[in-house]
Amino acid sequence: MSEATGPSSISDFHESLRSRSTTVEQVVSSYLERMALSRSLCAYLSEFAGQSLERARELDECLSREGLDRLLERSPLFGVPVAIKDNIHVRGERTTCASRFLENYRAPFDATCVARLRDSGAVFLGKTNLDEFAMGGSGENSAFGPTAHPLQKERVPGGSSSGSAVAVAADLALAALGSDTGGSIRLPASFCGIAGLKPTYGRVSRFGLVAFGSSLDQVGPMARNVSDLAGIYRAIEGHDPRDATSARIAPSGSGPSLSSEGRPLRIGVPAEFFVEGLDPEVKSTIDRVLERLRASGATLVPLSLPNLVHSIPVYYVIATAEASSNLSRYDGVRFGVRSEAAMQAESLEAFYEEARALFGREVKRRILLGSFVLSAGYHDAYYRKACQVRRLIAEEFTRAFEQVDVIAGPVAPGTAFRRGALERSPLQMYLNDLYTIPANLAGLPALSVPIGADSTGLPIGLQLIGRPFDENGLLQAGLDVEALR
Repeated sequence: MSEATGPSSISDFHESLRSRSTTVEQVVSSYLERMALSRSLCAYLSEFAGQSLERARELDECLSREGLDRLLERSPLFGVPVAIKDNIHVRGERTTCASRFLENYRAPFDATCVARLRDSGAVFLGKTNLDEFAMGGSGENSAFGPTAHPLQKERVPGGSSSGSAVAVAADLALAALGSDTGGSIRLPASFCGIAGLKPTYGRVSRFGLVAFGSSLDQVGPMARNVSDLAGIYRAIEGHDPRDATSARIAPSGSGPSLSSEGRPLRIGVPAEFFVEGLDPEVKSTIDRVLERLRASGATLVPLSLPNLVHSIPVYYVIATAEASSNLSRYDGVRFGVRSEAAMQAESLEAFYEEARALFGREVKRRILLGSFVLSAGYHDAYYRKACQVRRLIAEEFTRAFEQVDVIAGPVAPGTAFRRGALERSPLQMYLNDLYTIPANLAGLPALSVPIGADSTGLPIGLQLIGRPFDENGLLQAGLDVEALR
């Protein structure tokens, strides 16, 4: 491991600890130094320098007393430096959701996923940037400045988990947590050339995650490779009684993987994923990978999922309706900054208007749209109808998985676009989620794996969608794709 860069993987990091060629404190210090030199990327909104170094020293003391192998038995992520998206609570630290409205809010408790990482031995480096309240697909909508792409700063890194993706891709963290409501882990993972997993809805507790769309949100890991994804995922999965949507199902770490089923991997290829609008370089790269998988023994199964065409309108009715409901609590009374203008308001309506003026444009747009679709006379025409079509989409996936083990396709229509290119076209920006949204609507696990780059060097990711609660099989398929590189 070079002094200029961090370890290439969790196993590489642990091997360096085992050989005594480095310490947890030295590795954490090197990450903190790179973070200080890379602030122009705007990947982090807060840095935990003092706390992370103190934690690293404590872990080094444990290491000298007990030895690594014994520690890894109970703390499989021993010493691993991790970044946390700033809509996930870390006790005593700011949770801003990249919004001026929550600029000074400090979390009174750990999110369940954070507590589980802490118990697994992870070291937290800081909180990462995002589109405000996780509403955006580019990383441009943060109140504290847009996140820059790690390879070409004039490009977007994807969103909303922009800072987490950039932190991992730019070697400012070994792994990170993000959240995914409509592609917010997979899209930035694809744009930045790393791996990202959205688990099955209910597989990872949402307790301590600031809600955007409660029936869609899911916490998931981001890392440089699929093996590291699996390690972070297995640390955070499992039932949580504090989350009413948490599934009562055995952890996936105890279940079989596809490789144990004794038959070739069956990969579904939906015709609807390869239509007009998909960048030719993205399509050709995916085609090459699928052909190589077929040559290595996998079976490619053509599929048709005709209801996917409705995914965008269905998502933007359901997600905005839930956002409107969830964000109603941010009123300057219970939560949020109470501005001087709000304090001087002469009526309650004026107070709310002034208090909520701190929301960014994209957040206001989604709240207004959601309030409209839930309003009297429109609920059945929009929200109820969207929920009915959502069920049709989920049922199509259920039928498809009777024939295949995973479904493959693009993560996005193209590679990372230039900053500001879609600023005047919200609809075009929303269409960038075309391929990622269906997995959220159906509650399915989905994975982005880097598979190459376009002619300008910008990364391309392959999306794999799995059966409900079959993260093991999905991760195994991701390893198969990764092996082709």
